[in-house]
Amino acid sequence: MDVDALLTSVAPGVVYLLVGLVIGLESMGIPLPGEVILVSSALLASRNALDVSPVWVAVAASTGAIVGDSLGYLAGRRWGVRMFDVLGRRFPRHAGPDQLAYAEHLFTRYGALAVFFGRFVALLRIFAGPLAGCLRMPYRRFLAANAIGGIFWACGTTAAIYSMGTVAEQWLKRSSWAALVVAVVVAVAVSSVLRRRIERAVEHYAAERETEGISSQEVPPDGPRGELVP
Repeated sequence: MDVDALLTSVAPGVVYLLVGLVIGLESMGIPLPGEVILVSSALLASRNALDVSPVWVAVAASTGAIVGDSLGYLAGRRWGVRMFDVLGRRFPRHAGPDQLAYAEHLFTRYGALAVFFGRFVALLRIFAGPLAGCLRMPYRRFLAANAIGGIFWACGTTAAIYSMGTVAEQWLKRSSWAALVVAVVVAVAVSSVLRRRIERAVEHYAAERETEGISSQEVPPDGPRGELVP
């Protein structure tokens, strides 16, 4: 297979659309590999043979993050716990009761900072919008933290990966596609390590709750402040 020819055939518009769509859906609460898509697209932009713009990759990612989180916020505010029940049944590994309890713990403790820094953490990237809406965080406050976090994450990640890809292509001019493959593998590996760390944090928090006699399965309807767990 001629990988260079395959990559060259990718239309830039398709890349931008895919970036915005995947990141937007992830931000709405659907577990998708938004970070992997962003890293891969930034690497495509670093290829001289392609017409993919890193600026438009960053714009698409930022737009997807902000719009997706806002839609997730509205959905969480409208459907509350019912939305998380559906997500938990559909994606038990990513959006189960333990993950939800831990995410709410971080939101309760850090507020808008959880929205901002949550853009850089896979678990919170999924829950940020819906949780903020369900917990009745003021939308203006949420939008400010969401927009700033989304832009920082999208532009910072794109710039860093684009720079790395440009350097890698200079090193591997004869088989520059190999740099793309290696970088994507590294990105997936790093993402897996971070995900595992989050999983351990979730397990630890679930154990603490069990010790305190609080079951993550006991999720009451929204209270006066929109609590998801006791």
